[in-house]
Amino acid sequence: MLELGIKTLIAYLLGAVLGSLVMGRFRGVDIREQGSGNAGGTNALRTQGWKFALGVVVIDVGKALLAVGWLPGVALPLVGIDPAVDRTWLTVACAAAVVAGHVYPVWYEFRGGKGAATLIGAVAVISPLALVPVIGVWLATVMLTGFVGLGTILGTATLPVYFALAGPRSAPLVVFGLAMAAFVAYTHRANIERMRAGNENRARRLWLLRPR
Repeated sequence: MLELGIKTLIAYLLGAVLGSLVMGRFRGVDIREQGSGNAGGTNALRTQGWKFALGVVVIDVGKALLAVGWLPGVALPLVGIDPAVDRTWLTVACAAAVVAGHVYPVWYEFRGGKGAATLIGAVAVISPLALVPVIGVWLATVMLTGFVGLGTILGTATLPVYFALAGPRSAPLVVFGLAMAAFVAYTHRANIERMRAGNENRARRLWLLRPR
């Protein structure tokens, strides 16, 4: 169990390295003080432009690829590979930890992003085909409503359904999908409140089916 604990902790610490704040150091900005105040890719795009946001996404997705695609299989010094640890449970534990680290980063006073880009990177390793319904639902929602946050919530909600019905059927993946769907809905609770109040920003360039 030492391997599970150590690697989960490392995955969390990797997740706590925020792309927006790393990029912000080069530009001398803290996007948590701008726009929506969130340290994620959407706020980076709105306040700093696409080049800055691209760098943010590369870092945030890349750390998930490292935490989920590399970390579970590497034999760490003094830890090694424990045959008693189920590899699938270890993988989803690292995936959940890297997302949690992004949202609650110890390096940045636990003020992070909402976890969407990092979760995409994690799912890309676990089951790339699971991204098809995620992206499809996200795109359809944004085109219909213009709400990026709503699209993210609904897209993530397809994960447990996919893992239960269409994907590799295993309890760890279904549990992971359910946990991430609930967690992403929670991290977007402010978006939900703004939508209910009628003052949520819309992505007008992607809102293709808006009333004319």
